[in-house]
Amino acid sequence: MGFVKRTIDLNSDLGESFGAWRMGDDEAMLELVSSANIACGFHAGDASVMLSSCTTAARNGVAVGAHVSYRDLAGFGRRAMDVPSSELYADVLYQLAALDGIARVAGTRVAYVKPHGALYNRIVSDEEQADAVARAVADFDLALPLLGLAGSSIARRARDRGLSFVHEAFVDRGYLADGSLVPRGWPGDLLTDVDAIAARAVGLVIDGRVATADGTVIDVAVDSLCVHGDTPGAVGMARAVRSALTAAGIRIEAFAP
Repeated sequence: MGFVKRTIDLNSDLGESFGAWRMGDDEAMLELVSSANIACGFHAGDASVMLSSCTTAARNGVAVGAHVSYRDLAGFGRRAMDVPSSELYADVLYQLAALDGIARVAGTRVAYVKPHGALYNRIVSDEEQADAVARAVADFDLALPLLGLAGSSIARRARDRGLSFVHEAFVDRGYLADGSLVPRGWPGDLLTDVDAIAARAVGLVIDGRVATADGTVIDVAVDSLCVHGDTPGAVGMARAVRSALTAAGIRIEAFAP
């Protein structure tokens, strides 16, 4: 058993409604999490949703993160895309500037950055795409931490660019034996048993280990736990995770207040 962390960040992907289309229950989730990854309009979200999400986050004392993505509204940012590095760099800058401007009007600011979906998965192993993201964040604000998977290309590139890197683990997603996530649509990609998810969250924080889809147990570095806001039953899941962590003596606290 490893060292027991006494605090942990609990984050969720939020602000993903668009126009008349509603995704998740942001109001409820923003009462449970310590950090909110707010969509920046490329995979989801729009100006009104960004403003509402930032305003509610500020009211609840929740840290705001820029959830940057490939430009893919139709595919919710989950489709593999080949984007030139120069274009990706500019797209990340655009999203950071948009959300940070709105956040400041709402009484808060962008405190960190988390890539979304296909981009998140691509920069686990793609050094060139990872560097485009890290360079954009560093050029925008060198003080912004990047949130992502441990042992990844983006972790290396972030540090190369002088950024701090925060290790994320997922309570509701399946893992492969190499520490990457089970791709969406594969068996075991998404967990739904609330009790098992709550127990997994505690185990991740206390032991730093997680069972993979094939039953292997692997070590996982974790500074922040993610509950996806679009997962069915996300609010109940987040509530159960928060309750289990608190019962285990672990305080929920944003890593980038």
